[in-house]
Amino acid sequence: MDSKPVKRSLFILNPAAGIMPVKLILTAELRRRRNELATFKSLSIDESGTRIRTAFDDYDFFVAAGGDGTVRTVASQLVGTDKVLGVLPMGSGNGFAREFGFKPNIPSLLRDINKSETLPIDVIVINGLLCLNVAGIGLDSYVAHSFDKFGTRGFWSYAYVTFRNFIKLKPVHVKLNLDEETIEEDLYALTIANTRQFGNNAYIAPGAKPNDGIVDIVLIRPFPKIKGLLLILRLFRGTINKSRYVRYIKTDKPFSIQTEERRFHIDGEPVVFEGEVKVSLKRDALSVLRTMKNRFVS
Repeated sequence: MDSKPVKRSLFILNPAAGIMPVKLILTAELRRRRNELATFKSLSIDESGTRIRTAFDDYDFFVAAGGDGTVRTVASQLVGTDKVLGVLPMGSGNGFAREFGFKPNIPSLLRDINKSETLPIDVIVINGLLCLNVAGIGLDSYVAHSFDKFGTRGFWSYAYVTFRNFIKLKPVHVKLNLDEETIEEDLYALTIANTRQFGNNAYIAPGAKPNDGIVDIVLIRPFPKIKGLLLILRLFRGTINKSRYVRYIKTDKPFSIQTEERRFHIDGEPVVFEGEVKVSLKRDALSVLRTMKNRFVS
């Protein structure tokens, strides 16, 4: 038990998120600390939003206890305010938590909260929806839609779903309308990135930084599927941008995507868009708790 009183913080717990045994351990500790920490169990996005808005003036830190979907749900209520986002990672990929150094360790998180150091970051807006990490169309979006229907969570479940979608993968025709040029071609994937990774240290945009005012775009062109393993190795080594099948673009201007494919994903959550998809960036829109392992500078 920490000796210092915890600064005003509310934990938004998604009981449906998380993988064992991390989920059991952390939820049990939150239960033991119920007299010390304010915790709210949320069963839906709407319920989370309502609770945060109701408690908005009572807390300074809002901690998302769950996966990347939970993080995005909580963050969407904090964008443009002086409230601070913290994360207690319990999900399958935990892309946002890994990027910002959040660990599944409550005492460590409470020490960071009591230090009260924060970092302003950018957020991407896609057809009015918030994106913190990465979004896109193609292989990763197909995986997101399939994984959403899959019965189990965890790295190996995700790997299985990815392999199954890769085997039957076909290129998707995309028209990317940038301020300086228009790109029209068939792709295996188009990724829009604010941070480097999907999760599980799979670095799709190795050069991305969430506080540089830049959106990173990764275009993966069709490649011989026998080379799929090599691309995966590059993904986890953070060198996929060096592949000859990958084009890497940076822009600070709004852009749009046109395609007949409707299945997209935002931060690993499946979404369906109709018509043109518009993308823009909001600078310094979200305040994030700075951790001891945070690698970004203000």
